[in-house]
Amino acid sequence: MLIGVPLETAQGETRVAVTPETAKKLKAQGHTVKVQSGAGVAASAPDEAYAAVGAEI
Repeated sequence: MLIGVPLETAQGETRVAVTPETAKKLKAQGHTVKVQSGAGVAASAPDEAYAAVGAEI
């Protein structure tokens, strides 16, 4: 399954739909995870953290 993680557009929102740890678990289950660039920045999860667990940016 392809799972997309978009950047939150609501003013002041600091949550992200999928953390790097969750992305890692989803990848281990065989899913493809694509993360919009900057999606996790407000939640202290930079693009590099997602890339490190195999998510596509």
